[in-house]
Amino acid sequence: HVKKSYSLPQEYEHADSKWLINRIVNEAINLAVQEPKGPVHLNVPFREPLYPQADESIVYTDNVRIIERHSHGFQLAEEQKTFIKESWPQFHNILIVAGQQQFDSNTIQALDGFFEQHNIPIVADIISNCFTIPKMVSHSDVFLGQCGESVKKTLKPDLLITFGGPVISKNLKLFLRQYRSKQHWHIQPGGDVADTFQGVTHIFNTTAEVFFTFLRTMIRPETFENQKQNNYNKFWEVEERRAERCLSEFFPTKELGEFDLVNEIIKNLPRPCNLHLSNSMSVRYANYIGLTCEQRDVNVFANRGTSGIDGCTSTAVGHSLLNDTPNILITGDLAFFYDRNAFWHNYPLPNLRVVLLNNHGGIIFKMIDGPGTMPEADEYFITKQALSAKKLCEEYDFDYLKLDNKRKVKNLIKDFFDTDQRTKVLELETDIAHNKEVFDSLKEKIRKSYEL
Repeated sequence: HVKKSYSLPQEYEHADSKWLINRIVNEAINLAVQEPKGPVHLNVPFREPLYPQADESIVYTDNVRIIERHSHGFQLAEEQKTFIKESWPQFHNILIVAGQQQFDSNTIQALDGFFEQHNIPIVADIISNCFTIPKMVSHSDVFLGQCGESVKKTLKPDLLITFGGPVISKNLKLFLRQYRSKQHWHIQPGGDVADTFQGVTHIFNTTAEVFFTFLRTMIRPETFENQKQNNYNKFWEVEERRAERCLSEFFPTKELGEFDLVNEIIKNLPRPCNLHLSNSMSVRYANYIGLTCEQRDVNVFANRGTSGIDGCTSTAVGHSLLNDTPNILITGDLAFFYDRNAFWHNYPLPNLRVVLLNNHGGIIFKMIDGPGTMPEADEYFITKQALSAKKLCEEYDFDYLKLDNKRKVKNLIKDFFDTDQRTKVLELETDIAHNKEVFDSLKEKIRKSYEL
């Protein structure tokens, strides 16, 4: 998925061709770094001969023309500030939702100060990298799927402010679509805007840092009307505490399973580290468990754009080659074996650790409504396979750690994170039915908490 694809001319000698090559390359580079930043594709055709002669020298062109694109810094225009100032007092149930983004300390600082000023709930999945903010609502997917209509009505916003990319939580998407806000402001420096919650009314082409820094200047007087916002924040806080309490009571589980292992891994992550989450249940397990604000030096990455399994391992491997920080990949068996050629190279990966949740088929289609109840599910959706990572580890000279007993968990995790310059794969082979039962039991526990 690229922002644009370019083809250079086949002939390089004519003056017009040289000008065109320079123009295209400049445009491609500027587009790549323009918000939203992303890859571009350059097709460079060559004719024979493709290799230089033995006595041929290669020289670079001097004084290459560089076209600089100067942006305005994504500052809010005066008319935008006026609109915000006039609109802000009209809303008392304001909700912030953060989508996927890389960690940015300036954004976190702006959001932290904004929350202290206005006491407005901020909802964020694990892939938003906003978990470092105290009192962040990070378990919306846990409680929105189980609470009743009366609770959802108290959580309905009248102003929704969003920024970042996609969110994992389907429960959050459905909630915000059903209980639509009066206005929905979306913050995005540039590019097309996806109307995920089907209610966008205003788009601000700026950064979250600039936007929330400006919102800190909005002063609300201590009136009865403005007390509603404090009460609205408390409603979200109550549900977040409920979810945290249910999770703390639920773990550890009696029998060893995927959910329990992901919980142990996340609680024991080395710091600092890069946490890579594969698609389907890997990223959902991690999102249910969440990270704490004390884990501020953990950066989360996930290939969420096309919601597919291909490339998750390659991304983690590529990241491992670029830094010395521990890179931990939590992945399922289909994504892992599908992308096994990510390891087919000659470069060492001493800082890569892979947690392989091998349920021999992929559990996601048993979890979501629809496919799991179809008679064709086992043959066409589940993709049963009998592979183990043991032979792969032998092939690539990786350390293979097999987790087959609950008593081994603590020691194996300690060995797994040991910095001994070895690539390690920790594999847990489990049964799909058992993992589904465990996940469903947590949802049932949360549902019953509303009956007390």
